[in-house]
Amino acid sequence: MKKKIGLLFSVFIWNVIFQTTSYANSPLAPTRLDSPRDTMKTFMTSMERFKTAKKNRNKSKSEDAMESAIRTLNLENIPVVVQKERGREAAILLKEIIDRIIVINYNLIPDKNVDRWRLKDTEITIAKIQNGDRKGEYAFTQRTVSRSRIDYEKVKDLPYLEGSGQGAGYKESWWNKEIPPSLKKTAFWLPNWQWLGIFISLLIGLILNGITRRIHSILLLIVKRNQNSFLYKITLAIEKPAGLLVACGFWFFSLYVLQIQGQALIVFGAMTEIVFGLGLIWVCYQLVDILADSLQKITEKTETDLDDQLVPLVRKVLRVLVVVVGVLALIQNLGYNVFSILAGLGLGGLAFALAAKDTCANLLGSIMILLDQPFRVGDWIVAGNAEGTVEEVGFRSTRIRTFYNSIIVVPNSEMANVNIDNMGQREFRRVNMKLGITYDTPPEKIEAYVEGLKNIIKANSFTRKDYFHVVFSEFSSSSLNILIYFFLKVPNWSEELVEKQNLFLEFIRLANDLEIDFAFPTQTIHVETTPQDAKPPRHRNYSSSEMKKVAEAFGPHGDRSRPKGAGIFIPPYEE
Repeated sequence: MKKKIGLLFSVFIWNVIFQTTSYANSPLAPTRLDSPRDTMKTFMTSMERFKTAKKNRNKSKSEDAMESAIRTLNLENIPVVVQKERGREAAILLKEIIDRIIVINYNLIPDKNVDRWRLKDTEITIAKIQNGDRKGEYAFTQRTVSRSRIDYEKVKDLPYLEGSGQGAGYKESWWNKEIPPSLKKTAFWLPNWQWLGIFISLLIGLILNGITRRIHSILLLIVKRNQNSFLYKITLAIEKPAGLLVACGFWFFSLYVLQIQGQALIVFGAMTEIVFGLGLIWVCYQLVDILADSLQKITEKTETDLDDQLVPLVRKVLRVLVVVVGVLALIQNLGYNVFSILAGLGLGGLAFALAAKDTCANLLGSIMILLDQPFRVGDWIVAGNAEGTVEEVGFRSTRIRTFYNSIIVVPNSEMANVNIDNMGQREFRRVNMKLGITYDTPPEKIEAYVEGLKNIIKANSFTRKDYFHVVFSEFSSSSLNILIYFFLKVPNWSEELVEKQNLFLEFIRLANDLEIDFAFPTQTIHVETTPQDAKPPRHRNYSSSEMKKVAEAFGPHGDRSRPKGAGIFIPPYEE
């Protein structure tokens, strides 16, 4: 029994030693920041490893150690672009400060859940991070980091304490030592030499902007020979923002060289980063147009019209996407957690969703229009109360140019639900009219006129020959009406008007040749007799047998019967 217990105890001890050793040597071992003691121990040991590796000129190990030391600092208020350099400088200066004023006794540092802890007789503070991705970790506070340069200036002449790590091997730059005392005086939170450096760097940045634009103009002249080339379009797109980006890059470098600290670093760094970010957004916005133009050329070679209408929408969507993503990335780089901000909208989310309901409906309407293709740009449509030519199918609405030359903007959510009469998609354009002639026109002339109208329609090269009607259709109050029903095969309204005119002129010439008069609304008063000039009655009295014979003459096999007319007109469908 004792042997079994001893064996189990040995295995337990072995596992503990093995797991501890593996954990310590693991390249993925986490940085211990669970308490003020863990944070201080991580910082001090990392800086000792950094100093040793730097002395041995082992760059990879020194960078790894510095990365671990930077993790112990709260750098959330520092722009991302200069975070690493500022963290590196602050870590070195903190190590130099601590080794000159105190020898760390880790047993005196709390190893339990406290909100903050301050190093004795200093303002060097370690506090618990309350929000963000690092919530719950302990780190040197933002104030401690920002004051690192100021505190170092106060203690830099003190010797290293015995038993300390003897600093981090920091050496001041030679030009900082050579600065005259008068320029080291502080004015408006910064030494005079830093204000002078900021002014000079601003001028140099503007000069670099001008030089970059000059170089760009020369490059533009070189590639201008082929204005359709991709290189020329890209060069033209970055013409204005290129110089701005170069200047911002120099200003970022100047902030590091001039060792700007504290609130001044936050302000100047944020301003430079905002300008740089806006320049990048500007470049991407311009590149969207190049991409859209390339897609437009590709779609012009395809047979379908869907992609032709899709390209303008893609252009607008990409523009919005570039601006939105660019602004969010810029906010993130300024040290703000974008996801926390979006989540913090919280109660406003519902109101925003309700306000954006129509926008979403219009977007879905745009997609449905593109997929269903009830019309395309250039078509003449009738949609509800709107009638005209489609000029643009946009992200939110469709623009229709009316025949009064005004613009009607219809939301796409309405366009997706309204009945659309697409006049531009007609293969044939119908003409339906009634031509009235006078009541004194003899039947034979009416039949001849109808036959002539039929031949005019057949002779026109733009009319549909397989389906049309010309027929004496009704007795109107003041005319004998002839129905003329046919179709024109023309590509647009302008040609439709011209061909209708040509046909109507033919109708008039035919009527003149047959001596047929067109009727118009009139009233005729017939005076049968007057007291001075009495005439016999117009109609004689027929006997019943005579009237019966006349009626029978128009019946089957009657001598007056002409059931198919006088033989002059032949219906189109019988030909």
